[in-house]
Amino acid sequence: MDRAQKEKVVEELGQIFESSGVVVVAHYEGMTVSDMQDLRAKMRDAGGSVRVAKNKLAKIALEGQPCASIADFLTGMTVLSYSEDPVAAAKVVQEYSKDNEKLVILGGAMGENALDPAGVKAVAAMPSREELIASIAGCIGAPASNIAGAIGAPASNIASILSTIEEKAA
Repeated sequence: MDRAQKEKVVEELGQIFESSGVVVVAHYEGMTVSDMQDLRAKMRDAGGSVRVAKNKLAKIALEGQPCASIADFLTGMTVLSYSEDPVAAAKVVQEYSKDNEKLVILGGAMGENALDPAGVKAVAAMPSREELIASIAGCIGAPASNIAGAIGAPASNIASILSTIEEKAA
């Protein structure tokens, strides 16, 4: 890799560190190519990405970034998982590491906050952005459905009383 290519990689990594809601660092030593492809596919489905980069280049890209504290995790065979959603990458890596013990979570960063492996697990347990939006929409819609039910209830009661009277008359 020549100097221009290295500079391009450092720039790309810098953009990743700057724009990602969460970055998870893990060791992947011993994983097969198909394991890595499976991890990439799951991450892509969740809206994130997986990147393997030279640790030295990643450390250079981390200089001056809010998540610079993860530079300590960049030793050995490391893989970076990241997503704009502050929970997605952590969820996917946490779930994948349960099934594949060769993927070992070292830590990560959520904005300026450094995460240890327990912190990554805690972030993975949080609801995702879509789940929060669905929950909020449900809370907003509940009063409207209650009002609609209350408005329709008297008419329903009158109809049932009339049908009862009609049955008795017949």
